[in-house]
Amino acid sequence: MHSHHHHHSHDRHDHHDLGREGNKKGLTIALLITAGIMLLEFFGGLITHSLALLSDSGHMLSDASSLVLSLVAIWFATKPASPSKTYGFYRFEILAALFNGVTLFVIAGFIIWEAIERFYNPPTVASGSMMLIAFVGLFANLLSAWVLMRKGDVKNNVNLRSAYLHVIGDALGSVGAIVAGFVMWLFDWYMADPIISVLVALLILKGACGVIKHTVHILMEGTPITIDQNEVKKALESIEGVIDVHDLHIWTITSGLDSLSCHMLIEDDQDSQKVLQDAIHIIEEKFKILHTTIQIETSKIHHGEMKV
Repeated sequence: MHSHHHHHSHDRHDHHDLGREGNKKGLTIALLITAGIMLLEFFGGLITHSLALLSDSGHMLSDASSLVLSLVAIWFATKPASPSKTYGFYRFEILAALFNGVTLFVIAGFIIWEAIERFYNPPTVASGSMMLIAFVGLFANLLSAWVLMRKGDVKNNVNLRSAYLHVIGDALGSVGAIVAGFVMWLFDWYMADPIISVLVALLILKGACGVIKHTVHILMEGTPITIDQNEVKKALESIEGVIDVHDLHIWTITSGLDSLSCHMLIEDDQDSQKVLQDAIHIIEEKFKILHTTIQIETSKIHHGEMKV
């Protein structure tokens, strides 16, 4: 029996690692493509005098950094926990994402600053070359997105999903640059360049706000967005023999890894182990939280009032 149980948990571990390997591969390929295009658009933007290309390369930089973070996070997650860091390094992913969000703000600020200057005297842009470079960028972005879809778990891993959305956003930035190039090529209307750049910058800002809001929520030990605490309380209090549930906390360690702790007051004649087993089962089945710490109490137990 013992060996069978061991084998079972081992299987689950392997499956998880398999997903991680695919995620790693997808992210690495996407990162290489993105970094290449970022450099191409950056220097292309300097040579053709196009701010739209430069802003798209800023967008690419934000993506490249988020891809690097996702990879670093995967790498950290495999590092074992230590007595001083009992959760291992899972949280690093969240800190890194926060840093990422802040950097995006700075990049967007620079682009908007430069665009304002260009509104007053728009420089001549080599629109032909600019469109060519933007086309290459668009193609590469779509390729990255496809690789992430194929290799990684875009649906369930927050990390990967954000990387995927970034790449899609990039593709939009490239489309913007192509449109701007086309307008300038047709009408010699060079104002199109800063206008599109500001739009791309706003796209970057929107992403940054989302990232910052989400990561701060996690760092503040907020309840995972997918879980309603009141429902958890109700579900636990519906177990036979439970009088009330208090000191209930649900928080996120890193995306896809949630924890729960609570105290349950039960009737004195109830079997506490059975109640505990029921509770663990309900939380796993209904709310998909695997990491639970539950303190079962009878009327004999008294503890001080909790601050939170």
